[in-house]
Amino acid sequence: MEKSISRIISEFAYNLKFEDLPPEVIHEAKRYLYDSIGCAYGAINTKDVKIMRELLTEIGGSPESTVLITGEKLPAVNTALLNSLMIRSLDFNDIYWKEDPSHPSDIIPAAISAAELSGASMKDVIVGIVLAYEFEQRLCEFAKPGVRERKWHHATLTQFVSPLVAGKLLGLTVDQLVNAIGINGSHNHTIGCPTAGKLTMMKNTVDPMATSTGVFAALMAKKGYTGTEAVFDGKEGLMDVFGPAWDIDKLIGGLGEKYKILECSMKAFPTEALTHTHISATLKAITKNDIKSDEIEKVTVTTIARACDILFDPHKYRPESRETADHSLPYCIAAAIVDRQITTNSFSDEKLKDPRIWQVIDKIKGEASLEFEAMFPAKQPSKVVVKTIDGREFSEYLEYPKGDPREPMTEDDLDNKFKALAGNTITDRRKEEVKKTIFNCELLTAKEFMNSMKLN
Repeated sequence: MEKSISRIISEFAYNLKFEDLPPEVIHEAKRYLYDSIGCAYGAINTKDVKIMRELLTEIGGSPESTVLITGEKLPAVNTALLNSLMIRSLDFNDIYWKEDPSHPSDIIPAAISAAELSGASMKDVIVGIVLAYEFEQRLCEFAKPGVRERKWHHATLTQFVSPLVAGKLLGLTVDQLVNAIGINGSHNHTIGCPTAGKLTMMKNTVDPMATSTGVFAALMAKKGYTGTEAVFDGKEGLMDVFGPAWDIDKLIGGLGEKYKILECSMKAFPTEALTHTHISATLKAITKNDIKSDEIEKVTVTTIARACDILFDPHKYRPESRETADHSLPYCIAAAIVDRQITTNSFSDEKLKDPRIWQVIDKIKGEASLEFEAMFPAKQPSKVVVKTIDGREFSEYLEYPKGDPREPMTEDDLDNKFKALAGNTITDRRKEEVKKTIFNCELLTAKEFMNSMKLN
């Protein structure tokens, strides 16, 4: 190629304007912003968010940008980290899964923090959000097989997108954007262990860290710091290090013809993405046939091979933390059977000790299907067979979960999700005010918007 991949991406980002975006793309960006802020409300009291907030408040620094909801002022690098963790903490934010999985909304705080620092508008932030989804999702289709299949975490993708998004909001030139991508892309490759075996708080933190350092890389580039231009396609760059099989057209072909944000999915459950179709199928079988947890002899879940590897790992049968439990298909299925729903409360310390769940969990088995594997990722098939002690057998089959673009979350679905996540933190009237502000945010600066998101 005459130009590096980084330069092609940077030129597109530099030239993209709010006026270029179709109305449906702008509206979808607001929907994901609404969904993400709802997730932040729900996570405000999680252990990991509390620790990170306390740590970053103690560190302090220049009051450059705002912490979501609580309103503290911290350096932009640190608000990007904390706000991203708040969005990510419950594993309830968006999901895109092709060759690789990812959660593009993890990068939204890079746009907002940088915009506050530079004095940019929410129109500019919307452009940044669209860019975050565009290139994070394109990177999910770039490697064949994906980096996750090569035992690396998808935060490895975020390292290339977050500096582009932050740099756009900081007003970087094309050359500076190229440098920012080269800076951040040289040091944030994330190994797969945060989502393997026994999970810890790092499961939801590696992407926010890659988002935060993306803001830092953009600030470095703005000062004149240089970075490797051929970080994708040069000697010992991403493509060289990870080996053959890359679809360059998936990454840079047809830019601006249509927007990837319209292909992303939202989550109806606060769990790992591959659990959703199985949870939905299980709930359908249980509720339709009024099956009680103490009536079950065996539950067989047929899924793709990679889901069996991730979600039926031996550690997943005795999860000791929320992070492991929401990535444990046996636990999620057991909790769904016992409570006939999955909510954020399904992973509380109290629920993790519920004896009814432990009486069911060992009855849940996973089976890998080559047929299902061939259908993925175009479809996310699930077959759940529930066998009762008295010999009855019930089966349900689904191909994609609620929140998929083929069965999108409606406005009512989103409202119900936001209201449940915000809970008693704010009044119903305040919830309506927050929603109205988000869906009219293009009238505000980023500073005004973040001030309007505060509790008081």
